[in-house]
Amino acid sequence: MIAYVTVGADDIARAKRFYSAFLPALGYELEEGPAGLSYALPVQPGKSPVLPDFYVKPPFDGRPASAGNGSMVAFEARNQKQVRDLHAAALFAGGSDEGQPGFRASYGPEFYVGYLRDPQGNKIALFSSDPNEPGRDG
Repeated sequence: MIAYVTVGADDIARAKRFYSAFLPALGYELEEGPAGLSYALPVQPGKSPVLPDFYVKPPFDGRPASAGNGSMVAFEARNQKQVRDLHAAALFAGGSDEGQPGFRASYGPEFYVGYLRDPQGNKIALFSSDPNEPGRDG
């Protein structure tokens, strides 16, 4: 199981604006600290944490942050409308479009996805694969 994902950012304020445009709608809560941003799903009393956490931090080595070529973090939305809404909100919050929400021929017929880049260039996907919604072929 993946426990957490960390992406680097040189401008934490810009990163906060971008990620706060959609992660709270997916249930993530923000905790800010001197080391950056920590987004986590709430823990119910007496329950184990729901993973993974998502961190946005300046690189520990002090060098500029850079996006990994071929790296991507995907967040699951409740439905296709939420994918569209959150993709638009993230664009408005400083992200750049890497692929408008929709179906892709190379994925399953229910996989609905939109792609973005955060202000640092990290690739982010927002997707839904709800079999109760119309699919690519339906």
